[in-house]
Amino acid sequence: MRILVTGGAGFIGSHYVRTMLDGCYPDHSPSDVTVLDKLTYAGSRANLPNSHPRLTVVEGDVCDQALLHEVVPGHDAVVHFAAESHVDRSLLAPTDFVRTNVEGTQSLLHACLTAKVGRVVHVSTDEVYGSIEQGAWTEDWPLAPNSPYAASKAAADLVVRAYWRTHGLDVSVTRCSNNYGPYQHPEKLIPLFVTNLLEGRTVPLYGDGSNVREWLHVDDHCRAIQLVLRNGRAGAIYNVGGGNERTNLQIAHQLLELCGADPAMICRVPDRKGHDQRYALDDTRIREELGYQPHIDFDRGLAETVAWYRDNPDWWKATKDRSHWR
Repeated sequence: MRILVTGGAGFIGSHYVRTMLDGCYPDHSPSDVTVLDKLTYAGSRANLPNSHPRLTVVEGDVCDQALLHEVVPGHDAVVHFAAESHVDRSLLAPTDFVRTNVEGTQSLLHACLTAKVGRVVHVSTDEVYGSIEQGAWTEDWPLAPNSPYAASKAAADLVVRAYWRTHGLDVSVTRCSNNYGPYQHPEKLIPLFVTNLLEGRTVPLYGDGSNVREWLHVDDHCRAIQLVLRNGRAGAIYNVGGGNERTNLQIAHQLLELCGADPAMICRVPDRKGHDQRYALDDTRIREELGYQPHIDFDRGLAETVAWYRDNPDWWKATKDRSHWR
């Protein structure tokens, strides 16, 4: 089997690729994997094996239709991770998000349709639902995105639906809660806080820190994607939650404790524009239909993540030096 993974050099995509190549998905026979990645600031060749007999890496843009029509044919399945994903960046450069997340998704789906790819999974986000005061979103909840990033992902989800409904493309959508784990770019909350603390620097906490997120280890997320790839229904959406709700302030204090830092290291900064207050997913569908169950306890996973950043300063310092999100 040949699988194309777009955005496969990014945080979540590279974890999926490494796990696939390591043979850790028992329901899946050894596959040849092609990674298509633009290798921007968020994707790095260092996130993937230096060499592997079943891995091919193609540097390129998911919006490049000519390239897609060269790369996509011959693959049995496509897992689409490629996206601009940092909300703060979307406030400053929304055009980049619309181009990659909407136009890139449409270009890829059209190439898959033309090449008669048998199966496609589009990886989305819970942020398309907006913000919820209480309870949890089901997959039938109306979309109400509040940031340019979330709006671009919601638009991409609708393009996916159109290619399934109009053309019969065998494609499913996953919508996950906040991911964490090794190799996450230090512009995101957990690695930003951890790396700042390891450098002896303060951590910037938006507003009063009361915003609530549900956290999911990247390995649990990728296992869920694999379940959807193998057994998900065409046209179906699957929420993937972690069941671990924490305020940003709680996360900050937990990271301070793990890093042996003083609470005075928290620096309050003005809140982000349009900051969603709370996310929460009802992932009953993927649990009941596909047998999904997260395996990694949040406290253990967070401690192991902090330890990884402590043990791999060369990886994140080089990444952080190239970024202004410090």
